[in-house]
Amino acid sequence: MRTELPKGGAELLQLDVKTDNMTYKKVGIAIVFTWFLVGGTAHFIARDFFLQIIPPSLPLRMPAVYISGFFELVGALGLLFAGWRRAAGLGLFILTVLVTPANIYMWRNPQLFPSISEDLLAFRLVLQIALLACIWWSTLPERILKS
Repeated sequence: MRTELPKGGAELLQLDVKTDNMTYKKVGIAIVFTWFLVGGTAHFIARDFFLQIIPPSLPLRMPAVYISGFFELVGALGLLFAGWRRAAGLGLFILTVLVTPANIYMWRNPQLFPSISEDLLAFRLVLQIALLACIWWSTLPERILKS
C-alpha cells in the first residue's frame, strides 16, 4: 500500500524539518548560554578553584581567571541577541579552545584534583569537543542552515 502525501504535503514536511532544526538550534543556544553564564559567574565566586586549574607555567594566572570569566559572561549575553549571536558564538568557540590547556592539565595531573574522578576529568575533554560542536552549530546563521 502506497501512501500519498496530500497536495502541498511535501512543502509542509519541509516546514516541519525547518521548524525542528530551529527548535534544536534554540535548545543548543540555551545549553551554550547556560554553560557560559554559570561558568562565567563561577570564575568570580570560586576564583581559587579556577586559579588551581591553570597550569603554573602560564603567566598572569589570576587575571586570566577574571578575564576568561568576563568573556564567558559577555559571550553568554551576546547569544541572546540575534544580531550578535554569531560573533558571540565565534568568541566563545575561541575562548573554549584557549582554555583547553587547563582541562588537559587537570586530566594529566589528577593527583592535584582528588575530589574529581579521573574518569570525569577525561570525560571533560570529550564534553569540551561536544560543547565546541554545539557552539558552532547553534550559532550558525539561519541562511547557512537552510542551504
